[in-house]
Amino acid sequence: MKKSPGEFQLIARLCADLPRGKRTRLGPGDDCAILAPARFAQLVTIDSMVEGVHFKLEWGSPQVIGARALTVNLSDIAAMGGVPTACVVNLAVRPGLDMAFFDKLYAGLREMAVATGVDIVGGNITRASQLAITVTLLGDGRDGILRRDTAHPGDAVYVTGTLGDAALGWRILDGKIRARGGVRKYLTDRFLKPTARLAAGRALARMRPAPAAIDISDGLWQDLGHILERSCAGAEIDADAIPLSTLYRALMGDDLELALGGGDDYELLFCTPPRLSDAALSRRLGVPVHRIGSIVAGSAAVLRRGEAAQNLKVPRLKGWDQLRTPD
Repeated sequence: MKKSPGEFQLIARLCADLPRGKRTRLGPGDDCAILAPARFAQLVTIDSMVEGVHFKLEWGSPQVIGARALTVNLSDIAAMGGVPTACVVNLAVRPGLDMAFFDKLYAGLREMAVATGVDIVGGNITRASQLAITVTLLGDGRDGILRRDTAHPGDAVYVTGTLGDAALGWRILDGKIRARGGVRKYLTDRFLKPTARLAAGRALARMRPAPAAIDISDGLWQDLGHILERSCAGAEIDADAIPLSTLYRALMGDDLELALGGGDDYELLFCTPPRLSDAALSRRLGVPVHRIGSIVAGSAAVLRRGEAAQNLKVPRLKGWDQLRTPD
């Protein structure tokens, strides 16, 4: 069995060359970090990735795991239209993982932090029966703030990118679906290496009125429901307008189950008056944007196909729930 490092040896090793910007007055090494006072609204988010729940070590390199742990938090900041600034990291360390593993894990974490302007200012290490990485990320709303409770009847509903690829990639990694070559790599990368839409979120925050927004982490239908609940509104969604990649269609055809309920897309769902075309919004946000429906009075979401509205047949996958065993 590989020899696990000691707590303070590991802390010293991982904190040796962390990125540090001007906002950080005191980084790792004391009881708390010291940051310069925020000039704008402060954003705070936290997320955990647990071995056996969110990932398996054989699915990707330690670098990929480290980068993903920060990215899922970055996506929350993107959904609020914010700018990420600093984070602290908690590692729950199980036996059997050596120093080389954590060197690589933090290499991926540092690379993502540098790419997005985040200072890693401290954290904690604890012993556990399974590996877990918890990141608390700070950001600010210098361009404005996006919220879930500002959707109004008449707004159009938009999503960035394509949906369902990450959920399909998860099932390929887990052996539930077979794929090879470039198809396998593209779809599994969509799960292992998601993109936080930070630039798109900031562009949305500069729009007036500010759109309602959320990141699609738990599945389109479930996350749309969060906006509708907070905004006291309903929605009509065009099934044929939901953006699917060519490779998704190659494996799933027109089956929307994973696009509606699969999760892990980390695309943005937003609602705003339909003043701009999809092409114009795509240029403004720097990422493909697709209109998929409208906000209406009421409290329910309806899936439309063609001219006739039909009640949504709730997919077998109802969206990710941390306390429910996944299918």
